Amino acid sequence: MINYLRHNEIDHQQWDDCIKDSPRVKPYGFSWYLDIMSPEWDALTDDEYDAVFPIPGFKKYGIQYIATPVFLQQLGAFSPDIQLQRALNEFFDYMPFFYRLIDLCVGQRIDNDHYKVTLKANYELDLSKPYEKLLNGFSKHCRRNIEKASRKKPDLVSDVTPDELIDLFIVNKGQEVRGIKAHDYQRLKSLMNFCLKNRKGRIIGVRSLKKKLIYGVFLVEIKGNKTMLFVVNTPASREKSTGYYVVNEIIRESAGTKTILDFAGSSIPSIASFMESFGSTNMPYYRIYRNRLPWPVRMLK
Repeated sequence: MINYLRHNEIDHQQWDDCIKDSPRVKPYGFSWYLDIMSPEWDALTDDEYDAVFPIPGFKKYGIQYIATPVFLQQLGAFSPDIQLQRALNEFFDYMPFFYRLIDLCVGQRIDNDHYKVTLKANYELDLSKPYEKLLNGFSKHCRRNIEKASRKKPDLVSDVTPDELIDLFIVNKGQEVRGIKAHDYQRLKSLMNFCLKNRKGRIIGVRSLKKKLIYGVFLVEIKGNKTMLFVVNTPASREKSTGYYVVNEIIRESAGTKTILDFAGSSIPSIASFMESFGSTNMPYYRIYRNRLPWPVRMLK
């Protein structure tokens, strides 16, 4: 039997036990991630938490809706034993009626004509092979850029603070990227601080000779998965091909382990090409959309 649970009714321990034992687990479904990125999230579960479905619910102008928070790429059905495609369809059949707008990215495709489904790209690299074999899978362009960056021998640093990394992004990309608001950056900062404190992630940076930060990446790290959640380039790092060097080092340090490097995907062709150049595979996810709002508030998002 499927149950709809309010946030205060969810057993976080049972929830996280289900998430961590699910196949190809990503960090987004864990209770600590949801607590930061979607406070007061609700859920659908079966009786014994053998399958779960997080609901990032929000309320605006008195209307309840579901939306994918910024810096939370995808959710969906999670289960160690139940076929996820079937579980997702069952969960959507039990979705509470009061959610009039649903705009949610999930890891499984839904089989339901009432929803519009859009395919999204996400790139992953299986690091189980030795580094030399992984290197053979890099494109020639990728290997050339790694060699170019290696000549300067960038010094990878771990002294970058969340504030410094976010500020670097705002200065270099903040004006171009739409849809990221002040509270989104604050939640990202909270997530970074939580992960750094609890050994669930780290920030890798590269500084210039004058100690100015020119590149940074925030990795969320759980057992079996490293997610490049937040990457910041600058004109200087692009010129030096710094990103190629840093990703190569991340791959080198975890090669031969049962770990997936998740590049977190992008719809920007140049970024997607960068991800693919390391031999990664597109593991798509899906945007599920349904709007049952009355006109004229139907355009509310």
